[in-house]
Order: sequence, then structure tokens, then C-alpha cells
Amino acid sequence: MMRKPKQFSDRPEQEQAWFVQETWCEVCKKPDLGLTDPVEYEEDGKVFIEGKCRVCGSRVVSEILEEGKK
Repeated sequence: MMRKPKQFSDRPEQEQAWFVQETWCEVCKKPDLGLTDPVEYEEDGKVFIEGKCRVCGSRVVSEILEEGKK
């Protein structure tokens, strides 16, 4: 399935800050290291945020779960 770009900057600033900080890096094996260069997109009916780990620079991808949606 193809990625559909979304505007991360359209989210409220507080929400953006939370998503950027609450991360998990597979390389560092640690939570909440933060990410840089956030990009939001939809793929296969799911919404994701992708960026780079602030510590090691590895790719970080997290699914964004909307309240009330499964």
C-alpha cells in the first residue's frame, strides 16, 4: 500500500511535543529519547510518525493510535 502524507504541523503544539518525546529506539533499546525531523503519514489505514532518534540518528517509527479507534 502507498503512503499518504499527513501534516504533522496541523496537530496542536502540545500533541506534537508529546509525540516527538514519547519514542522507542530499537537501536538504543531505550524509551523517550525523542526524535527529530518528524513526518506523519497514513499507510494501510494506520497513522504513523517517523523521524530520527535524537541520540543515535537511527530511524524511529511509531503508530499513532487515535482515541476511540481500533
